[in-house]
Amino acid sequence: QVQLVESGGGLVQPGGSLRLSCAASGIIISNNAMGWYRQAPGKEREWVARVTPVAYTNYAESVKGRFTISRDTVKNTVHLQMNALKPEDTAVYYCNTRDIWGQGTLVTVSS
Repeated sequence: QVQLVESGGGLVQPGGSLRLSCAASGIIISNNAMGWYRQAPGKEREWVARVTPVAYTNYAESVKGRFTISRDTVKNTVHLQMNALKPEDTAVYYCNTRDIWGQGTLVTVSS
């Protein structure tokens, strides 16, 4: 059974940083494309970042240069380092692979 568990969300001031984690079980993350998505209140879920099995990464334009996706193959965990956060980054952030989703972790950017 594949399971993804996100953590690391919270309240942060504009300009601050957070690091999200996605712990995977039942799969080997380095054999799968792993992605982060987010859903802001009243909006549709949108793609944020992805890392492929060969460690290629790409990002939505709205986060490029501020967010970094990485993976720890020893801990089988994917991370999303978020810097220079803006109020519009406020959302529930979800980890994804194939058709599997985690439960999400809430990020609130507010002063």
